[in-house]
Amino acid sequence: MNWFVSLLSEGSVAHTLLIYSAIVSLGMALGKISIRGVSLGATFVLFVGLIAGHFNLRIDPQVLDFMKNFGLIVFIFSIGLQVGPGFFASFKKGGMRLNGLACVIAFLGVGLTIGIYYLLGGKVSMPMMVGIMSGAITSTPGLGAAEEAMSQMGLDEHISLGYAVAYPVAVLGTIVVMMLLRWMFRVDVDKEQARLQTRQDVSDRPDILTFRVTNPAVDGLTIAQIKHNFGHQAIATRVFDGERVFIPRADTKLRLGDIVLFVTRDADAQQLQDMLGELADYEWTDDEQSLVSRRIVVTRSKVNGKTIGDLHLRSTFNVNITRINRAGINLLARPDLVLQVGDRVMVVGPIDGILHAEKMLGNTLQKLNEPHIFTIFFGILTGIVFGSIPIYIPGMPMPAKLGLAGGPLIVAILLGRFGYRLRIITYTTQSANLMLRELGLCLFLASVGMAAGGQFFQTVFSSEGLLWLGIGAAITMLPPLLVGGIAMWRKENYFTVCGLIAGAHTNAPPMAYANSLADTDEPAVVYSTVYPLITFLRIIIAELMIIVWA
Repeated sequence: MNWFVSLLSEGSVAHTLLIYSAIVSLGMALGKISIRGVSLGATFVLFVGLIAGHFNLRIDPQVLDFMKNFGLIVFIFSIGLQVGPGFFASFKKGGMRLNGLACVIAFLGVGLTIGIYYLLGGKVSMPMMVGIMSGAITSTPGLGAAEEAMSQMGLDEHISLGYAVAYPVAVLGTIVVMMLLRWMFRVDVDKEQARLQTRQDVSDRPDILTFRVTNPAVDGLTIAQIKHNFGHQAIATRVFDGERVFIPRADTKLRLGDIVLFVTRDADAQQLQDMLGELADYEWTDDEQSLVSRRIVVTRSKVNGKTIGDLHLRSTFNVNITRINRAGINLLARPDLVLQVGDRVMVVGPIDGILHAEKMLGNTLQKLNEPHIFTIFFGILTGIVFGSIPIYIPGMPMPAKLGLAGGPLIVAILLGRFGYRLRIITYTTQSANLMLRELGLCLFLASVGMAAGGQFFQTVFSSEGLLWLGIGAAITMLPPLLVGGIAMWRKENYFTVCGLIAGAHTNAPPMAYANSLADTDEPAVVYSTVYPLITFLRIIIAELMIIVWA
């Protein structure tokens, strides 16, 4: 058995990989255990790492530090690429309001954390308060940012202990807040779901409507004139004039009795109906000899960064792009909309034109599965350099830096949104992004757990640990209870509030709980709306709190 003893000896590469593999595999297995639909997922790797550290399963400190920071960078960068395409779009109209409420919850939590710190007279250090706050809002990226900021400042305190104490309370506490709001406002989930379905949607999601032209004021006007008078985005995709179905041009004139298919925003649909006449019950059918509609995936790198207008599909192939799905979000196909690799576009036209458009756009799904390694490492390189730039702030004892968390995050968001301008393909499949993100997260959590494990159990079962538990519960429950209560009092939908609370805490299990109450995806939609901004804020705020107070 000498070979096995040698394998367990410290210092060898095999020993390091063995320890990490054991911690991650066991943590992920235990993380799948679900109690009433609630599980801890990858976060259980942290607890297994703490146990490993408690029993002195250690590796070289330099290797441990490298694995922690490497995992953090990969994790943060993958999050940035994921949220980048929808980051700026989340500020529009309804998204602005929801993000504003989520920010109120976030800043109330920060204010409460600072207030408790001063109320206790510094009994709990500010770095530890940041660790507790990160656990109380289930913000692993925030914990990573705080750890990295402390490393830059030469501070040595295992704030992951506070995170580990507060995290389980955060998952349960957020669900308790949802239950309390339901009880306080006597919520009938069936009525709330019905109210949600009848509520007018004010988002930018496109709506497909068929109209019959009955308004005499429109008779004889061209499509271009109608769109000019309408004043909003709208795309005419098909017209039936009583004899044939065809794709209209800008100079096509509409006549009384014509049936026309328009794609426009939900919020503008009623105004368009008032202009044209009435909704028509007409069934459009695809005919291989006339018009078909196909969903084509943009996979050609040459198309990346070009606008729909640049392609001239209408004049060249007699086809129209009517709508686009990007990262699960439906977008109206405006002429100035920039296409990115991975976009799924709906194209309408004759079959031969569709085939030509398909060749231009790509539609080679195999290419989407090819990893763009250059983008990942170029982004990490740029993010590290950007995060290392010193920022001199008056009154600060030392220059601030975005660090290994903030730098890659900001660069990843900008690449995800504007990478096409540099002809960089930033698209990654959801499975590939999730693989990178989970790998980085597991390496980070295992490293943090092993580093802090020697102190965990003696701390968590002490009076100090109970104090951290109480602080975490307060940060978890009070801000969302206050903001959620005000939103419910102002007649906001219960499922919208649940998604808002889960998103403000970047906490997926409570969102799954809300989804299970009724047949609606509203909590998930709201969660995805506020998630990008809140994730960004949590990282930057955690770093700033360490820099300013520590």
